[in-house]
Amino acid sequence: MIDMGVEAGAISMRCCARAPGIARSWVGGVFSEQKLGDDYTARTVVTELVTNVYKHTDTEVVLVRLLIEDGRPVVEVEDGSDVVPVVGGGDGTVESGRGLLMLSMLVQDWGVRVLPGGGKVTWARLGE
Repeated sequence: MIDMGVEAGAISMRCCARAPGIARSWVGGVFSEQKLGDDYTARTVVTELVTNVYKHTDTEVVLVRLLIEDGRPVVEVEDGSDVVPVVGGGDGTVESGRGLLMLSMLVQDWGVRVLPGGGKVTWARLGE
């Protein structure tokens, strides 16, 4: 669970088909401004997480935060849905649902924090 960290930035946006691209560009900009190094994994992760919110919830607004925890970037995506994402597509027979499986291979750790007032934060701690 991510409880601490220094916030490098946050963006709130309407949850729509354009949201994943907006989030991806924003993360790239924060990485550049903060001189955090290669942003490929962070851009991939935020795209997957925001896409999941758009495709699998009825959330109207999505909040993306980038934290620095113990020198490592952490991507957080907060939405108003109680639907918790699940890893799927491991058998290779389905055409979709492998995004979280891919994400789990790219990051050091990831998880979901359910919020007391409703909604959740899906987070991913990037490796070195």
